[in-house]
Amino acid sequence: MNESIGKLVLRLTLGGLILLHGVAKLTGGVGGIVGMVSGVGLPGFFGYAVYIGEVIAPILVILGWYSRIGAALIAVNMLFAIGLVHSAHLFERTQTGGWAIELQGMFLFTAVAIALIGPGRFSLNSK
Repeated sequence: MNESIGKLVLRLTLGGLILLHGVAKLTGGVGGIVGMVSGVGLPGFFGYAVYIGEVIAPILVILGWYSRIGAALIAVNMLFAIGLVHSAHLFERTQTGGWAIELQGMFLFTAVAIALIGPGRFSLNSK
């Protein structure tokens, strides 16, 4: 029981926090992301995949419906975010000693953990 509650807390936290970023993209657009993706030589339409990683995937994780797939999509999304936006800070620390991209790292590794351990008992399915 405690294990399933822990998994639920992880799912709700990761899904909720990533979904907030997705809502910001829904209301503010993804023009900047499309530009960044184009700037590294990828087709601009790949920038719209952020809607999958920051809207659809977190909803799957929150609901516990194919949450392993949702978590894996969030992890891929975070790898792209780190690569496109935060790669210059990968080996930096903040003034207070923390990792400069600790938030992105926490999102990435929490998503990997959920993809590995599954959604737990309090989910729509066990996938």
